[in-house]
Amino acid sequence: MNPSEAAEHFAGLVGAGRFSSDFGTAKVFVPRERWVEAHRTLKPHLPFFSWLSAIDWSNERAVGEPAESPVEERYEVLSRLGDVTEGNAVILSTDVPKDAPSLPTLVGVYGGANWHERESAEMFGIVFEGHPNTAHLYLPDGFEGHPLRKTFPLLSREVKPWPGTVDVEGMPGETNTEAGDGEPEAEA
Repeated sequence: MNPSEAAEHFAGLVGAGRFSSDFGTAKVFVPRERWVEAHRTLKPHLPFFSWLSAIDWSNERAVGEPAESPVEERYEVLSRLGDVTEGNAVILSTDVPKDAPSLPTLVGVYGGANWHERESAEMFGIVFEGHPNTAHLYLPDGFEGHPLRKTFPLLSREVKPWPGTVDVEGMPGETNTEAGDGEPEAEA
């Protein structure tokens, strides 16, 4: 089925009122109270868990340009489910409030959610209630903060503003205009 049909079909299965097929991707929005239930309902139809991640919808930023227009502040948690035999796929989405970033774990439904929830917990500070192992994947013990939150000050962005300029060295024998000396670089 095409993405538009898939979005409508899977939204109907989970009783979701909002769905889209923007950019050729079926996306179904479910309330966080029905997050796990929606995944359980879809598992017989979409047994392959592909990934889970989050988006920090925030107006405040530690570094960089302010938002062009205000957004509703929240975390959006997304998971992609698929059926590799028929090629159907859907992204399930739910909103988690900034002041209480928690969501029940999907590990009991899709074991593959384990790593992805750990990553989202570590990087965004979202608590996955009932998760069996919330040990850090990337950051050292004692690290303070959540690096993928827009309010987290990344030193690399403070030193060189994002997206930064590309440092390109000329080929041997070319004029090095970056250094401003106008002299050809010496060959090694």
